[in-house]
Amino acid sequence: MTTLVQFAAFAVLAAMAAYICLLLFNGVRATQLSTGIADSERHLLQSRVAEIMGKWDFEREKNEFSWSGFRKFEIARKVPEGGGICSFYLRPHDQKPLPAFDPGQYLTFRLDIPGQPKQVMRCYSLSDSPKPDYYRVSIKAVPPPRDKPDIPPGLSSNFFHDQLNEGDILDVKAPGGHFFLDTAKHTPVVLIGGGIGLTPVMSMVNRIVDIGSTRECHFFYGVRNSKEHVMKEHLERLATENENIHLHICYSSPDDDAVEGRDYHHAERVGADLFKRVLPSSNYEYYFCGPPPMMNSLFEGLREWGVPEKDINYEAFGPATVQKKKEADTATDKAPAAASSEAAIEIVFDKSGKTVAWDPEIGSLLDFAEENDVDIDFGCRAGNCGTCITAIKSGEVDYLSEPGEKPEAGSCLACVSVPKGPLVLDA
Repeated sequence: MTTLVQFAAFAVLAAMAAYICLLLFNGVRATQLSTGIADSERHLLQSRVAEIMGKWDFEREKNEFSWSGFRKFEIARKVPEGGGICSFYLRPHDQKPLPAFDPGQYLTFRLDIPGQPKQVMRCYSLSDSPKPDYYRVSIKAVPPPRDKPDIPPGLSSNFFHDQLNEGDILDVKAPGGHFFLDTAKHTPVVLIGGGIGLTPVMSMVNRIVDIGSTRECHFFYGVRNSKEHVMKEHLERLATENENIHLHICYSSPDDDAVEGRDYHHAERVGADLFKRVLPSSNYEYYFCGPPPMMNSLFEGLREWGVPEKDINYEAFGPATVQKKKEADTATDKAPAAASSEAAIEIVFDKSGKTVAWDPEIGSLLDFAEENDVDIDFGCRAGNCGTCITAIKSGEVDYLSEPGEKPEAGSCLACVSVPKGPLVLDA
């Protein structure tokens, strides 16, 4: 990647030099140009050179300072944000430089949670733009489901909130993930966060502002009411101080004392119908992250509005995986073959010595393994982090949703896969 950026930088510089030589060769003198045109061309050249050199430095730092495996980080600050969300500012314990990251990526944590038989792996999105001395993740303490209050609350999120404090040390993998904003582009963009799905798109909008980009950006944030509305002042400041940032706060169930236009902008859920009313057109790149209903309705709504699929980008952690509908000429709205098959399918967990009849109602192979007390490591549960990669000894799998990156042949991502037929896993 660094080589490509270097080549691009040299190519642009060479083109600039050729352009200047052409002007001189043709006898075009600066006095023949209006001051406005000359200044405009000079500023354009300067901005392009600065942009390319900045990208060059960014990629160099990513490669030079990155690490493999896990690295020790200290919680430098723990900041409650409201709405059940807390931000954790992490500094490297070895005090060595931090690599930059692409806005939208996440960190993978290895947690020693009391009472758990083994270390727990979890992924959390970075919620700020790259900074030289810290990373920030903002985590919501997941409560039990409203309709099932007897179910335990989120294991790792509540561990962060209740048992971790400033000064504690954590094992962290380098930033990763395939959901991120390409900051070298200048095309207009729509960033959408629902609930705690705010975090990766917050990283994106902060990065746009930090690098001085003037690309048009519409930022939609959907929550139920003011109690869930976090980082309010920061978002308002971004919109006030940057004319290219357009803020749209959506309350699906506004408080009685909330004032439209002051506390929020739209008394409805974020969706394509709202975009049609407030955006000049559909010609944007879209990035979104949020709860399952929002994720699926946004994807289908944007498709129906005519947005090309290449311009629809999303991140899902946990069960919030977008289920793409098949195209009309191939669609019968089938689930993967194994999920709808009436024939009994045997799943062999070889290491555990268990053979179990597949039940498609349970969900993924990871869900099925957990249901049968078979241990498979996991982090994101959405096919992004690669933690649940499992070797296939025989058989084939289908994917419930497209993973961030498919594993090599002979392995599967258990959290988003189901069997095509009889299957033997090294688990």
